[in-house]
Amino acid sequence: MSRIGKLPINLPQNVTVEISKDNVVKVKGPLGELSQKVHPSITVEIENNQVIVKRENEEKQVKSYHGLYRALVNNMVFGVSTGYETKQEFVGVGYKVEAKGQVLEFNLGYSHAIYLELPKEIIAESDSPKRGNPTLTLKSHDKQLIGQVAAKIRSFRAPEPYKGKGIKFVGEELRRKAGKSAGSK
Repeated sequence: MSRIGKLPINLPQNVTVEISKDNVVKVKGPLGELSQKVHPSITVEIENNQVIVKRENEEKQVKSYHGLYRALVNNMVFGVSTGYETKQEFVGVGYKVEAKGQVLEFNLGYSHAIYLELPKEIIAESDSPKRGNPTLTLKSHDKQLIGQVAAKIRSFRAPEPYKGKGIKFVGEELRRKAGKSAGSK
């Protein structure tokens, strides 16, 4: 039995789960609504205010689906009840980020500013302290979407290993390299 797949998902009081006949799980909560189509070999049931994910047989692929869909449904329940948040730090001289509604403006050392329009499900907040690096906070109920947008933002200027300049997640440990050493003859 899958260790992840066999765990039941407890439903908070303000979250409802609906399972349609074509195996689509819909989760509604105070922060929004999410849906996920589930593979036909996996069944999702609601018992005693818990969501239980079961599988038909013991094939290797079906076992993988068991843990996968349990994790996806759990992420949806957590997202619509509590929500997800990512923080990114902009390390570098002159690096800035500014949130103007659903449009982000980046100054990352290029000759031009970069603009990114966010999906309506994501809320962005930028902070530029006098001392320290600018930070960008993204909040959403959709874990997949917020991760995808955060990865896109990081790709504009990934952290480099020598000075650590670039866009990194807050708390991320970067692998640093030593620079050139003076050559001996």
